[in-house]
Amino acid sequence: MKRLKKMIAIVVCMLTAASSVHAESYPDISIKDLKKAIKEKKVILLDVNGTKSYTKGHVPTAIDFASKGKDLKTVLKGKDKETLVVAYCGGPSCGAYKKGAAQAKALGFKNIKHLSVGISGWLQAGEKTENSKQSKKG
Repeated sequence: MKRLKKMIAIVVCMLTAASSVHAESYPDISIKDLKKAIKEKKVILLDVNGTKSYTKGHVPTAIDFASKGKDLKTVLKGKDKETLVVAYCGGPSCGAYKKGAAQAKALGFKNIKHLSVGISGWLQAGEKTENSKQSKKG
């Protein structure tokens, strides 16, 4: 029994290592650099936290990936493929951002980054968010 548990543990470790090798990695972007890109209107921002979280508050100009993801091709139609795309989710331990980043890559975007601090880091830094009511007004 002990030997079987050890074998299972080894297989699990090997599978985990193999999947992480194939997982796409995207460079991080700082809050400072993201704010500059937002101000200059040079970024497509994907919030991958889910619609409920997005509605409560998101980084200004972000797109709700949960509700727009299936139509992302239409939403981003005509955008330059060199445009900076930044995906984010809850924080450093959240990997959901990869769904948005991977979809942007599949659509041909080449400059994709990750706000690894996520919405939690954005808020901890004292940055303002907008909610969906503000987004519709602005």
